[in-house]
Amino acid sequence: MSDVSSFLRDLDEAVSRGTPESRKRALWHTTDLMIAGRYSDDEIWTFGEVIGRLADEIEVASRVQLAKRLARFDQAPVNIIHKLAFDDEIEVAGPVLRESQRLEPYALVANVCTKGQTHMLAISERKSIEESVTDVLVTRGNQEVVNSVVRNNGARLSDFGFLHMITRAEGDSILAEQLGLRSDIPRHVFQQLIAKASDDVRKRLERERPNMLEQIQSSVTDVAGELQSKFGPVSRSYYVAKRVVTTQHRQGNLNEDSISIYARSHKIEEVTIGLSLLCSLPGDVIERALLDRNRETLLLLAKSLEFSWATTMALLFLGAKDHRITAQELRDLERDYGRVNIETSRSVLKLYQSRKHPGTSDADTKRRPALAM
Repeated sequence: MSDVSSFLRDLDEAVSRGTPESRKRALWHTTDLMIAGRYSDDEIWTFGEVIGRLADEIEVASRVQLAKRLARFDQAPVNIIHKLAFDDEIEVAGPVLRESQRLEPYALVANVCTKGQTHMLAISERKSIEESVTDVLVTRGNQEVVNSVVRNNGARLSDFGFLHMITRAEGDSILAEQLGLRSDIPRHVFQQLIAKASDDVRKRLERERPNMLEQIQSSVTDVAGELQSKFGPVSRSYYVAKRVVTTQHRQGNLNEDSISIYARSHKIEEVTIGLSLLCSLPGDVIERALLDRNRETLLLLAKSLEFSWATTMALLFLGAKDHRITAQELRDLERDYGRVNIETSRSVLKLYQSRKHPGTSDADTKRRPALAM
């Protein structure tokens, strides 16, 4: 360590008194020495300090060459890597931003927030990108940057990132299609994307992602056998509940308050029938939404009706196992509910409705026995 430090100090002093040509020779000599050797972290840092000083004294073409050499060097000094990444010249910053594994997520986020679109584009082409970085890329980046992120299979997108992408994809058929083709797109995001996409994009995605469409379809198809095992045969109490709630609806008294009261009283039949009437969906779809461990559909339905979080929470507890939800899960659900857009949720509701035959919005479509009431 002492020999290396002494050498670098002597080199630093020589550089300060040298010519541009001698500084350039010193730069490549020092860089070659660092890459070829095996040094401690402290020694690597010292190399970075010297190389950084030399880099300040050389022209752009030499800085570009330096950036290309260090971008793929796993032990490159973090201090010089940061210096190159924040260089105003994209020819210098680009190789480091695209390839260096020495750039931490916080440095990439800072780069996005302080530099221009060309720097963002370089970051969007990294082999892997963490969610914290993609969040700022899709927020601050232009169309080229956003399209680059969505095409990058190594870019991890958070729920925020996906939902922001849906907004960006409105009127942009290329982005919408690329987003829909991502293998990691969550089902509820794909639902919203399909609901808002143009006919051409929807058809292409249905052709390219048949399995995803089947998942959406399964969320609104009959689950009578599963529900039958949970609730048992249709009882007289169901018919009584149907008559009461239907009458309430006809009189214009079926609203959020009544649904909330039913939910807090654990009256699942009344809630099912009431939501079926308010959403114009079959009762089995409502039951599935209430019981599904994936709460996305229930949140979308509640948001489409503009229910408050208190009412939505009552519905979530109603369908939860033993009517229990952990505090952390509840906080996450409240956060997700706040992010859902009303217009988007209503578009998804229309999608659900369109996938049912006309006239099947009756709450007991699949539960009605052969005998009439």
